Amino acid sequence: MTLSDLLKTFAENILPIFIISGSAYLIGRFFSLDSRTVGRLVFYLFSPVLVFNLLIRSQLPLNEMVKTAGFAAAVMVSCALLALIAGLLFRLERSALIAVILTSMFANNGNFGLPLISFAFGPAALAHSSIYFVTGSVLAYSLGVLIASLGHTDVRRALLGLLKVPSIYALAAAMIVIRFNLQLPVALDRSVSLVAGASVPMMLVLLGLELQKAQWTRNLRGLSLGTSIRLLAGPVIGLGLTSLFGITGAGRQGGVIEAAMPSAVANTVLATEYKLDSSLVTGTILLTTLLSPLTLTPLILFLK
Repeated sequence: MTLSDLLKTFAENILPIFIISGSAYLIGRFFSLDSRTVGRLVFYLFSPVLVFNLLIRSQLPLNEMVKTAGFAAAVMVSCALLALIAGLLFRLERSALIAVILTSMFANNGNFGLPLISFAFGPAALAHSSIYFVTGSVLAYSLGVLIASLGHTDVRRALLGLLKVPSIYALAAAMIVIRFNLQLPVALDRSVSLVAGASVPMMLVLLGLELQKAQWTRNLRGLSLGTSIRLLAGPVIGLGLTSLFGITGAGRQGGVIEAAMPSAVANTVLATEYKLDSSLVTGTILLTTLLSPLTLTPLILFLK
């Protein structure tokens, strides 16, 4: 693993993401673009269509989907437990502790993870990572809400929130298509392909626009803790659990990279809604995103 290998890997796989997202960030600054509209388009249209398209093209067996989903859930819960233990040892106050747990648990598997895996490992790994992405969305809108609320939110309301996650329906539709070997009508098939092809660029644009909201924090203990778990412990946990779950090949590549992603931009929604330490959340998102090339570049080379 030479310096030239690292630079080449960074330039070919990570730099394009920062160029596109950085351009969106600057355009958003100059023209005051609202990321909410783009976010809704990605959430309700581009992400679910991309998940559907990836799964019906790859024809992943059901047991592989279940295995990847279990692996993803295990990685996220492990990161959350590690953050809880470390946060208690660091004696973080309650709002900061919950913020660290969320930023350690939920990574940017969509806007950053899917494009990176597409560039680095291709469609086979991307299909597995889409299952990881859907699993993360389900947990964020169920377990994430419960953690953020710390018991003062209706559990029924949190579970009903899952019905608002379009990627779940995309997953179910793809499983039906695969199970019964259905063929999409030409018009629908071409529409799905066109929207899926535009999904990755839209996710990168959204990432740049969302980073405009980032704020710095004075809670350096919480910031260092969340950053360390997300960028260092995440991939180590991912590598260990791939052996436990028997995940190899493209599934291992996609899964471990997803486990190593920076903190999810979506954590800002939970932080704002439930009055957590918002500056700590946005500061962790910004710092992990900026530092992620230092950990992701050698990890990509290692997995290749």
